[in-house]
Amino acid sequence: MDKQLHRRKFLASAIALPVLASAGMAFPAPPVFANLRSAFAKSHGSANGLKTSLNAFCFNAPLLAGTMTVSDALDFCAATGIEGIDITGYYLKGYPQAPPDEYLYEIKRKAFGLGIGISGTGVRNDFTIADKAKREGEVALVKNWIEVAAKLGAPVIRIFAGNQKNEGIPKEQVTEWMLKDIQTCVNYGKQHGIVIGLQNHNDFIQTAEQVIGMIETIHSEWLGLILDTGSFRVLDPYEEITRAVKHTVNWQIKENVFINGAEQETDLDKLLEIIKSSGYKGYIPIETLGEGDPKTKVITLLTKLQKAMI
Repeated sequence: MDKQLHRRKFLASAIALPVLASAGMAFPAPPVFANLRSAFAKSHGSANGLKTSLNAFCFNAPLLAGTMTVSDALDFCAATGIEGIDITGYYLKGYPQAPPDEYLYEIKRKAFGLGIGISGTGVRNDFTIADKAKREGEVALVKNWIEVAAKLGAPVIRIFAGNQKNEGIPKEQVTEWMLKDIQTCVNYGKQHGIVIGLQNHNDFIQTAEQVIGMIETIHSEWLGLILDTGSFRVLDPYEEITRAVKHTVNWQIKENVFINGAEQETDLDKLLEIIKSSGYKGYIPIETLGEGDPKTKVITLLTKLQKAMI
C-alpha cells in the first residue's frame, strides 16, 4: 500500500477509535532460588529463545527514595536468576539529563560481570502536548536518552504516546504531529543503533489497532512495540496481544490483565503460547505493581513465568 495513502486512512480511522477517561536493601539469595539461572538453563535450554528480565519499576518506591540503587537491583537479578534488566531512565543519576559516562559504564560493567543483559531503558515523554516548543523538548529528551541507551548497551528504548486531553483538538491532528515526532526519534535511533519501542500504556494508545496503525504508518525496522500486557483494557487483552505481537520488540509482563473492566490474574500459559507461536525471541521483562514486598512479588511472578516458559 502507498505509504501516504496508508497514513491518510490511518489518520481518518483514528478519530473513531475509543478514548477512555483516562533503609538499605540487601538481597541474599533465597535458598530455593539459589543458582536458579544455571539450573533453569541446564534443564530447559534456551526456553525457545526467551529470557527473563526485570523491569526496574518493580522497585519504583525504593529506587526513587534512594534506599535501593540500580547496583542493588542487579544484585537481586543475580541472586534470583533473572537474566536481564530494563532500567528506566529516571532511576539513573541526573535524569532527565544524561548521566556521566563513567556512571553508565560502571552499571554496564557490573551487569556484564554478573552475566545480566540490559534488555532496555526508557523515558517518560509525552508527544500529545499541543505546544510545539514543549513537544520539541520531549523529542530532545528522547534523543538524549537514545545516546544513553547506546552507551549503556540497551538495544531498545521505550517511549510513550502521551496522555494530554487536548480538548477541542481533533484526534487526527494530534496523531499527525505524534507520527512526525516518533519518526524523528526513529531516525535518530537508527543513527545510534537503538530500536524505538512504542509502549501501549492505556493513554492516547489504548487498542492494538491504534498502535499497529502507528507502527505500520511509519514502517521502519527501527520501530516496534513494547507490549504492556496490563494496558490493553478496551477489548479482550489476549486477542489484542495476539494481533499486536507481530510488531513486538520487548515486553512488560504484568501480574494482571483487564477483562470487561475487571482486573484478573494473567493466564501466563495462554500468554506464553501466544509469544512462542509468534516466533518472538529475546527478553520478556516482568513488572509487578501494587502493595506488598516487591522482592516477594517479583519472585512469585518470576516463578510462574518460568513454569510457563517450559
